[in-house]
Formats: sequence, structure tokens, C-alpha cells
Amino acid sequence: MPSPVYIALGSNLGDRGATIQSAVAALRAGPVLDDVVVSRVWETAPVGPVAQPNFLNAVVAASSDRTPAEILAFLFGIEASHGRQRRTERRFGPRTLDLDLLIVGDVIVDTDFLVLPHPRLHERAFVLDPLCDLAPTLRHPALGLTMAELRAQLPSHTSSQPVPVST
Repeated sequence: MPSPVYIALGSNLGDRGATIQSAVAALRAGPVLDDVVVSRVWETAPVGPVAQPNFLNAVVAASSDRTPAEILAFLFGIEASHGRQRRTERRFGPRTLDLDLLIVGDVIVDTDFLVLPHPRLHERAFVLDPLCDLAPTLRHPALGLTMAELRAQLPSHTSSQPVPVST
């Protein structure tokens, strides 16, 4: 039986809007996800120690009967097709495309390769704002709080702004 899947998208290099659009098209066209729905696109300041341009961020809700590892491999392939080089880029640095697997149903995984739910999802307005567009009542599988409750716990200065990008 298919599980609900939530994926964060981010881009801060090149034509960010076109990259988000292209990534959504690849998610829809591939054989791994069904019923792909996209949040609004949000512009957010970067997080981390590296000076870099602002990001465009969104979240995709979908369903899949694939394993989390298969979904992650699919996401890595889309990133690579958009010029992302995970092995050589600086952590928390600028990137053409970032696809993070946030939640797959109620699955909890903690391996060297994959952690679900995403370990920092509850700390990031740039994930929670678009996630709340799609699923404010979705419960975090480990914390038990809804996405709206998690967002309300973050400081108000961590807000982001929706921007007009057609997906």
C-alpha cells in the first residue's frame, strides 16, 4: 500500500525558479512517486556558516509504494541531473538543487545512509512553512506534534516569504 511522502526542494544557484520547476517535473515524470502536489515556493535566507544567495524552497507531497532507500536514490539522481555534486560540495553551502526526504508515512529510520523523519525538519522554517501549505495537521512520526505546532515553536524572525513561481 502506498505511503505518503514529503520532500523538501531548495535551490540558490542559477535560475532558482526554473530549477524548482524542472525538479518538480522530474518528480512527476519519474516512476517512483504518484499524486505529486507542490506547495507555494518560498524565498528564504540561507542557514549555516557559508555566505551565499537566498534560497527558493518548496515541499512536495506525494505517495509511493517504494522503500525510503529507493525514493532517496531517485532524489539523488534528480539532484545529479541538475548539476548537484554532493561528494565535492561544501556542507550547508550553495547548491543548484537540494532534495531532502522529510517523511515517508510513519517510518522511523536511523542509519548512516538515511534518517527519517529528517533530523532537522522541526528546526527549519524554510521546510515547515511550505510543509504547512500542504499538511499543517500532519504529525511528526517521532515527536507527535503537527507541522503547524512545530512551526509555531520557532522564533518569528525565522520566517520566509512566498514568491510567485509556477510549478
